[in-house]
Amino acid sequence: MDDRPSTGPAFAGSEDEIEVIVAAPAWRRHLRHPEQVARRAAALLAEPMVIVLSDDRDVRRLNARHRGIDKPTNVLTFDATLPGEPGELVLALGVVLREARAQDRRAEDHLAHLVIHGGLHLLGYDHDHPGDARRMEMEEAQLMAQLRRPNPWKQGAGRLA
Repeated sequence: MDDRPSTGPAFAGSEDEIEVIVAAPAWRRHLRHPEQVARRAAALLAEPMVIVLSDDRDVRRLNARHRGIDKPTNVLTFDATLPGEPGELVLALGVVLREARAQDRRAEDHLAHLVIHGGLHLLGYDHDHPGDARRMEMEEAQLMAQLRRPNPWKQGAGRLA
């Protein structure tokens, strides 16, 4: 995307500008305080947003409707429809848990990473080209370090004991 910020995101946004909706109560059975994890990760980006913690079924439906892909994905990012409105992230619990397990990562760490990933998309970052992907990965790693969470791109980081 040509309008991508060149100096990285502005950090330390207000948690008051972040709304977290737990649409699938199972999030609370699988993670301790998922709203808090999502809000803290999002607060590192100076971007108001709504984060919806949903399930695979709803994310699959949204993915099919908006992207033409009839399967769930980990996080969907929706830009604000009007200036001044927040963008929206929608996360699929089952996909998040399966990916975390497959990568031997704590689900809380993977949730934080996906919120940061989606938030960077709201700020104009993308990963369609290798250079863009590398810049985005570096921002994600720096933001995860600020949360004192493992670098999601480092081999063996965040392994479960």
